[in-house]
Amino acid sequence: MKSAFRFLMLALVLVTVAMLSAVAAIQFAIHGQEVAVPQLVGLAPGEAERAVGALGLEISIERQYYSPQVPEGKIMSQLPLPGTKVRRGWQVRVAQSLGPTRVEIPDVTGQSEHAAELNIRRRGLDVASMAAVEAPGIPADQVLAQSPPANATQVLAPKISLLVTAAAEPLAFVMPSFVGQPLGSVSGMLADAGFKLGNVSVTAPVAVTASEGAIPAATFTPPPTPAQPSPASIIVSQVPAAGQKVLAGTTVSFEVR
Repeated sequence: MKSAFRFLMLALVLVTVAMLSAVAAIQFAIHGQEVAVPQLVGLAPGEAERAVGALGLEISIERQYYSPQVPEGKIMSQLPLPGTKVRRGWQVRVAQSLGPTRVEIPDVTGQSEHAAELNIRRRGLDVASMAAVEAPGIPADQVLAQSPPANATQVLAPKISLLVTAAAEPLAFVMPSFVGQPLGSVSGMLADAGFKLGNVSVTAPVAVTASEGAIPAATFTPPPTPAQPSPASIIVSQVPAAGQKVLAGTTVSFEVR
């Protein structure tokens, strides 16, 4: 009995030691691959690349800013910060200094989008972002505003954001029913609403045949068919049909009788 108890206790101790050894091995494997991010601010890109490369890290220059304090070409900020523990293969993102502002910000308001972009890039600048807005009374594709403004000082980034006018969206309507109304009054309503009158055709008359006890065919005269529609003609069908969504300026055609 005692031998079995001793064997059980020995097995339990061995399992516990094995588990502790596994945990220690995992922690060593994890922390053994961690390194501290070095100080990169003030270094040239080549120097920074060698510093992080020696630790198994990577570097990415994601931004460029003007700075009167940090010399041109040097790194002015970094993420993660120096001393941060990261795993090997981690990418350190940095911003590079362009030195003091030397470029003049051009005035591109009133220019077309294409002309403004050419003017900006010709001076070594970039377009940061572009937004469009409807401006009644102002032609489309025209720069309304810019940021930073013309001749601005203390500019941080070599980029200009533009606000450009956009073409106004045409008004949308639900097509009403004109069936049963005179062509003349409907034509006036369409013109006032900004629609166009399209093709107007005259519907063919319904054929009438004489039956027994009715007027003899020889004496029956069908009503004459008008050669051209008149303002008094009555609308019997329309295209687009009633209930459809249409835009201002849409052409509407009718069949009348």
